[in-house]
Amino acid sequence: MRAVYAESINREDPLAGLVVGERPDPVAPEGWARVSVRAAALNHHDVWSLRGRGLKADALPMILGCDAAGVDEDGNEVVVHAVINDPAFTGTDETTDPRRSLLSERFQGTFADTVVVPRRNLVPKPEGLSMVEAACLPTAWLTAYRMLFVRGGLRPGESVLVQGVGGGVSTALITLARAAGLRVYATTRHEDKRARALEIGAHEVFASGERLPVKVDAVMETVGRATWEHSVRSLRPGGRIVISGTTSGPQVDDAMLTHVFFLQLSVIGSTMGTRDELDQLVQLLRSTGARPLVHAEMPLEQARDGFAQMIEGEHVGKIVFTL
Repeated sequence: MRAVYAESINREDPLAGLVVGERPDPVAPEGWARVSVRAAALNHHDVWSLRGRGLKADALPMILGCDAAGVDEDGNEVVVHAVINDPAFTGTDETTDPRRSLLSERFQGTFADTVVVPRRNLVPKPEGLSMVEAACLPTAWLTAYRMLFVRGGLRPGESVLVQGVGGGVSTALITLARAAGLRVYATTRHEDKRARALEIGAHEVFASGERLPVKVDAVMETVGRATWEHSVRSLRPGGRIVISGTTSGPQVDDAMLTHVFFLQLSVIGSTMGTRDELDQLVQLLRSTGARPLVHAEMPLEQARDGFAQMIEGEHVGKIVFTL
């Protein structure tokens, strides 16, 4: 079958280990399902895998990709939940399973004609979402949903700052927050990204580091070092930062702990989401009409071009491969 996979790991030149070629058809273990992939979205996780973060050399060759929408063996249109749990895990929140993994870490990923996943990882795709739109949801959009409503606990009428407009998570945060009735602020270094943020729902967009006209209830943080001080200073007393990534680096020069305790701020970590939360996200999109922003749609055979665009960081929204 056709597949996009990591053949080797190269921290400095991740594209050096990327192969677009043929891989054996997968066999579904008992309790797992085969899904014919129609669309699969690219994530930063896939680039990190090529650099050796989350993917070990002894697991190679590994088909990349966490996100997919397609058709199962019974002809049902489905969205694939990317979190794979230890079968022995008995908790209610699979994101807290210490042995959890994402597709393409220990199990072959979604950038292929066929992917196999536990049957419970399949979520029905509503008719109102295209395959390309549905493929955007399992990682970036699920992460954003959990940040805003599960970990952040945001409610209609509250205000939120989204740091760093550009990739799938930040555009999802803006779109979902606006659809849920929040007051949405965003920051970016790029004028063209400012315009796109306003188009998809931000009420106001500011230059990175620029002082906001108000203090917000919550900040959605995926950038890390470059925006941390601004995030802390943008919060009202009792506000919270929800952090799911550190694209500019995890180390900060000043954690601003005095601000944190004096203003009684909360710093909340958030990782991916559960299968049930993915279903809730799908229902939210169906009821509100909100849809993912797709930056580029291209055939799987052109995957190298998609990876290059993500590495350059000039995209706004999701890059999706079609099969």
